[in-house]
Amino acid sequence: MSDPVLNLAAPPSLGWIDLGMFALMLAMSAFIGVYFGLSKKQDTAKEYLMGGKSMGMLPVSISLIASFVSGITLLGVPAEMYQHGTQYSAAAISFVLIGWTTATIFLPIYSKLGISSSYEYLELRFNKKVRRLCSVMYAIALMFYIPVVIYVPALAFSQVTGINVHVVTPITCLVCIFYTTLGGLRAVVWTDALQTLIMMAAIIFVMTLGAEKLGGWGRVWQINEAGDRLRFFNMDPDPFRRQSFWSVVVGVYFMFLADCATGQSFVQRYLSVPDLKTATKTVVIFAIGLVGTLLLSVANGLLVYASYADCDPIISQRASKPDQLLPLFVMDVAGHIPGFTGLFIAGVFSAALSSMSTGLNSLAGVLVQDLFAGYLSPRISTGTWLKTMAALLGFISVGLVYVVENLGGVLQSILSLNGVTSGPMLGLFVLGMFFPSANSKGALAGSLISLFAVGFVVFGAQFAQHTGALVHKALPVSVENCTYAAGNFSLGQQHHRDDIFEEDNDDVWPILKLSFTYYTLLGLVIVLVVGNLVSILCKEADSKSKPINRDLFCPLVHRFLPPDSEQEASPAEKEELMPTLQR
Repeated sequence: MSDPVLNLAAPPSLGWIDLGMFALMLAMSAFIGVYFGLSKKQDTAKEYLMGGKSMGMLPVSISLIASFVSGITLLGVPAEMYQHGTQYSAAAISFVLIGWTTATIFLPIYSKLGISSSYEYLELRFNKKVRRLCSVMYAIALMFYIPVVIYVPALAFSQVTGINVHVVTPITCLVCIFYTTLGGLRAVVWTDALQTLIMMAAIIFVMTLGAEKLGGWGRVWQINEAGDRLRFFNMDPDPFRRQSFWSVVVGVYFMFLADCATGQSFVQRYLSVPDLKTATKTVVIFAIGLVGTLLLSVANGLLVYASYADCDPIISQRASKPDQLLPLFVMDVAGHIPGFTGLFIAGVFSAALSSMSTGLNSLAGVLVQDLFAGYLSPRISTGTWLKTMAALLGFISVGLVYVVENLGGVLQSILSLNGVTSGPMLGLFVLGMFFPSANSKGALAGSLISLFAVGFVVFGAQFAQHTGALVHKALPVSVENCTYAAGNFSLGQQHHRDDIFEEDNDDVWPILKLSFTYYTLLGLVIVLVVGNLVSILCKEADSKSKPINRDLFCPLVHRFLPPDSEQEASPAEKEELMPTLQR
């Protein structure tokens, strides 16, 4: 290995210019909220949640990218490259497949039905109970995700730059609540576009400067190759291996298909553009953006490893968690440039704010339209209820940030909650679109059993990791050329972190060793198996008399529908099934 390239005794502190850059991003986001809140009347669900179906293709595409790429992604993917190598980069293939599946299978069905909430489909296909169950799962998962997506970047920058979590988090959250509540989807989309530009500018600049200081990309590649970080084609099909080519491509495909094809926050924006053709182009741009962002994050991970290959920052106590490696790298590379660290902080928090604003907007719609539709006073306009709900959810999220902070090791369990709910949710849609014989009893039974089964696997695995019974092997790191020592760390004595050694996992149940990327696929399979079996055993009494709408099914299964299904449900019947607020 070469001598360490970057190795400061302590990260530089933030200056007023850096704080000014961060404050400017927040001010511009707030201004966008005020502009759309005052210039557009948003008294209806269609206006507040879908921008009047008049949104432009490009800003919606950028907004989708921004909400998908959270601060967790920007900090977590480079940390993944540093610890486990580049195998996760195969997710680029998954993103392409997700875009194709969403555009060709799911989107045409939503468009034909003329719905504004993805969960309306479940009511049209099954019944209101199934719709509410899926809405509850979505709401629970999102209420845990929103505070985490804010807390993770705040924690990283707090420990690396000295910014206090309890100062940054409330300020950023309050600004996000303000523009999301006041401006609706229009404000969410345009602030996402602004924040994405800031985020991408920061990432590209630090990549360019970092590669130059390290001697070019050829040198970066050489160091990563020597450190065994270049792992692209591990073709081991073992589903219990933490990561391989197949677990990434197949597992990540289903894991994120659940969000991108059925999640309300995504479907809501697909349908905010004027027509299906524009929506399809939007999904294509979205998929391309995901691939590009992933590759940029992978490149940052290679830079981080090349910088600290001979002096692991965690052992040398310059950082306490892997998520802090990229911020530390930025401070080391560009901390001397006035304003740049502030720009990067603004970029990472922009990704977090875009995820939060999107979550608040879509979750408000789900609660008002799907869960509380029959309990809210009609004297108050739907738009007012939506704004009130978005604000309330925002303040709850701020409070939950403090709860997340005190959970310690349970934090990873909360992040895994997405795997618990995404499988059952995706399973409901696939069951409805591809299996004409499935009924509401099968859908309810399949989703509930899947929810509890996957929950047992996910939280069982997290508990086993927390207790040390299950350990995932990380790649070796070194401190042989460190020039900095802190605390009890002694140069030359410790060359590996504690989490690198692979312990004996034989005492753990085999199912708990399942790769985390397969959690969603496991949930999907359980829904399909149980759902179809229960549907066969418990045929609904009115199933034969109920008209079949071919628009509810994927065209691939139209040939298996009864001949009389050619006559679709009439517009009056469709209107009868639609919720009151949607009308």
